Amino acid sequence: MTYNIIYDGNCNLCSSLVQLLETLDKGQMFRYAPMQDQQTLTQWGITPQDCEMGMILIDADQPQRRWQGSAAAEEIGQLLPLGDVFVTAYRSLPGLKWVGDRVYEQVRDNRYSLFGKRESVYQTAYSADCGCTK
Repeated sequence: MTYNIIYDGNCNLCSSLVQLLETLDKGQMFRYAPMQDQQTLTQWGITPQDCEMGMILIDADQPQRRWQGSAAAEEIGQLLPLGDVFVTAYRSLPGLKWVGDRVYEQVRDNRYSLFGKRESVYQTAYSADCGCTK
């Protein structure tokens, strides 16, 4: 089972998180496409306006299954080894998910001022555009 992660390739935080996932996963489960790759996003019916709501996770086997924003972060967490334990605990604690969703929104909307903006788009080694390693 593979998943495509749409991330902001200009965001230092987003690119660092993709690099961490690349190290952990080595392209086994996740492939990546920057929000700036309009040609790839068009193939999935994703618009620049869609990207404004945060990262997107797409089930490559069933592309209609999609998560966005904090829901995408939670789903990615669940897919990682032992991640489901942490995500389940996070979701079960009263009010924590609501707070997490608000924090995600603030980080999403202020990511460049909080973490900086890259001068060039981060290009992953595990690209979702062709499903191959560059």
